Amino acid sequence: MTDRLERQFAFLNEADRLKHVLRATTLVDGSRPENSGEHSWHLALYALVLADQAGPGVDINRVIRMLLIHDLVEIDVGDVPIHSQNGTAHASVETQAAEAKAADRIFGLLPNDLAADLRALWEEFEAAESPDARFAKSLDRVQPVMANLMSGGGTWATYNVSFDQLESRVGSKIANGAPSLWDWVREKCIAYFHF
Repeated sequence: MTDRLERQFAFLNEADRLKHVLRATTLVDGSRPENSGEHSWHLALYALVLADQAGPGVDINRVIRMLLIHDLVEIDVGDVPIHSQNGTAHASVETQAAEAKAADRIFGLLPNDLAADLRALWEEFEAAESPDARFAKSLDRVQPVMANLMSGGGTWATYNVSFDQLESRVGSKIANGAPSLWDWVREKCIAYFHF
């Protein structure tokens, strides 16, 4: 039991480092960059509040668990903004390999049963193939959109994002897991981009 607790707290203490990873997205008031710990907490709250937007068969408790751990790899890799470098770095082979290596290290701090469970949940989120993961991924994409809308453009202005880029890089992911949510958010974005 002592070794198990040592490993559990080693993981929890390591997870605290996520609070130091700054994201490109700002807080909704635009006052400062959001950190990845804040982002993960906010997404868990998104899942709780927007559960009625989930499709059939989505288990919100699993979605919340995914969202709480989905960015832990950023402790080692950092935030890779979806709109940076024309979006290529975000899904690059190099980034995916670095994230997998980080997942090995970070989840490896846990006792084997917890490590396997949380690593599988992280991989499911990354693959975005299950209904739970598709909904979780849609929330991960919609939260920065809402922050950008509230902050007067945020990273859209920084990275010269067009509406077409937003729709292809972000909107398609939101629509995949929460189509009616994207319909609502898309209208807000159209107003921002002055169509």
